[in-house]
Amino acid sequence: MNPEQPGAPEPPEDEEQGRPVGRRVLLGTLGLGALGVVTAPTLQRGLESFLAGASDKDPTGLTGLLPNGGGFRYYSVTSSVPRKSATDYRLTVDGLVDRPGSYTLSDLRSLPQTRLVRDVQCVTGWRVPGTPFEGVRLSRLLDAAGVRPGAGAVRFTCFDGAYSESLTLDQARRSDVLVALRMKDQDLGHAHGGPVRLYVAPMYFYKSAKWLSGITVTRDVRPGYWEERGYDVDAWVGRSNGRDDDPTS
Repeated sequence: MNPEQPGAPEPPEDEEQGRPVGRRVLLGTLGLGALGVVTAPTLQRGLESFLAGASDKDPTGLTGLLPNGGGFRYYSVTSSVPRKSATDYRLTVDGLVDRPGSYTLSDLRSLPQTRLVRDVQCVTGWRVPGTPFEGVRLSRLLDAAGVRPGAGAVRFTCFDGAYSESLTLDQARRSDVLVALRMKDQDLGHAHGGPVRLYVAPMYFYKSAKWLSGITVTRDVRPGYWEERGYDVDAWVGRSNGRDDDPTS
C-alpha cells in the first residue's frame, strides 16, 4: 500500500503525542479557519500561542493539527504514553549479542555524543528543515554489546507498548543513526519521544521511533508497526517515492 494514496493510514512519525480526538474530524471543524491560517503566518502564530497557552507542552494537543503548527504534526498510535524520568528510564540491549545490558539516562549521557543537523521529512509530505539532533551513535551501543555472527538486523521497541521498528544491521551501523537524547538543542521532552528516541536521519520519520526502550539484535528484519500496515520497510527519503534527492548516495 502506498502511504501517499488517499485513504491510506497516516504514520506517527511526527513529533508530539496525539490526543484521542481524530485529526480529520478536527480539521473538518476548523474548515475555512484552517485555510486562513495557511495564508496568514501571523494569524497562525497567534492561534498556536492561544492553543498552547503559557505551557510549551501544548496542553490542548491541537497546535500540531494546524498546517505547520510549530513545524511538526502531532500523532501517536496510542491514546497515552507512560512518562519516564532520569530515575526510572532504562534502555535494554539484547538478542544476538555477547554482552546484553541496560543503560540509564545518565549512562547514555556519559557516552560520546554526535550532533546531526538534517531535514526531518515525513512520508506524508511535510518537512522541517535543519533540525538538530544529538545522541549516541547506535553503532557504538552495538559494538559494546558484541554482535554475534549470523545477526542481520536490529529491532526497536518503545515504552508506549505498541510501536516498533527495525533496521538491517548495515543500516543500524550508519554514522547518521542515533540513539537521540536531544532535539533542537534541548533535552528530548516526553512529547517529542523522550527521554530517548531513535533518529534515523536518511529515512522518513516514521523510522525514528519515539519513547525508545529496547534494542534487540535479530537474524532478520521484522516489519515494524507501520510496515505491518503497508509502509516501506526501507524508507530512504527519495527512494520510497522518488520525490526528494537521495541523501544516501
